[in-house]
Amino acid sequence: MNYFKKFLVTPGSKVDLGKVDAGFKDHHESHEHALPEIEAYEQTLHDLQYLMYAEGKRSLLICLQGRDAAGKDGTINHVLGAMNPQGCTVTGFKVPSKEEAAHDFLWRYHKATPDKGHVAIFNRSHYEDVLVQRVHSMVPKSVWSGRYEHINNFEKLLYDNGTHILKFYLHIDAEEQLERFKTRILDPARHWKISEGDYAERPFWDAYTAAFEAALSQCSTEHAPWFIIPSNHKWFRNLAISRIVTEALESLNMQFPEPTVDIAEIKKKYHAIMDEEEKQAGGKKGEKGKTSGAA
Repeated sequence: MNYFKKFLVTPGSKVDLGKVDAGFKDHHESHEHALPEIEAYEQTLHDLQYLMYAEGKRSLLICLQGRDAAGKDGTINHVLGAMNPQGCTVTGFKVPSKEEAAHDFLWRYHKATPDKGHVAIFNRSHYEDVLVQRVHSMVPKSVWSGRYEHINNFEKLLYDNGTHILKFYLHIDAEEQLERFKTRILDPARHWKISEGDYAERPFWDAYTAAFEAALSQCSTEHAPWFIIPSNHKWFRNLAISRIVTEALESLNMQFPEPTVDIAEIKKKYHAIMDEEEKQAGGKKGEKGKTSGAA
């Protein structure tokens, strides 16, 4: 199965999240059954990110969106954690600071976009401004409804300047969210994740559904596609995203840059140094033998 096509929001289509099975797991029976494939894709991701860093011609922006407890942190840890931190940054976006709120809504996101050769991961993203602000009427409809066009233009600008964009909506159902809230309560190591906001947002489930559907429908483009990832099973979420990112990076046909030095000359220098050090090591052994014989 081609996961890229399976979970892609086709540009121009209308999304109905009610028709998407959050518990989908393809042909895999369990995490253990899928683990070898997950690990293989994670290794491939590591290699491809190394290649992107070495090539230094383009970058990758990954946006993660989803409801509370959908698994954004887990995705970063298990899937994108396979990448080398030297060429990868993660930015989480929460309530705007006073300085951020004094600028246009895209200002703080643009600052965090990746340099060439790097991967940037947005834990929540510029879509918060057509989700939270829409659901809670923080700005008039005339404002948030105009932001879809601004977002599409922003992403096109990034793409035209060498940034490839992949956006993932982590799809869980209401029952799974409540089960994850329960896990947080029962596990002391997860207490730090509990927020009053988690429960305050729960009554707005349907309003968020409508907001997500609108964002996914209006802002999935060929240069910045959205993918709806069934995420009730965390392991399947990891598998699907790692496969899609891998397929996207492989399609770029990246190449290692040509060396900036004469490799033949460097080899000569290397072998000359090795030969000299071997001679010196041999001489030291000979001197040691003579000393031992005299004793």
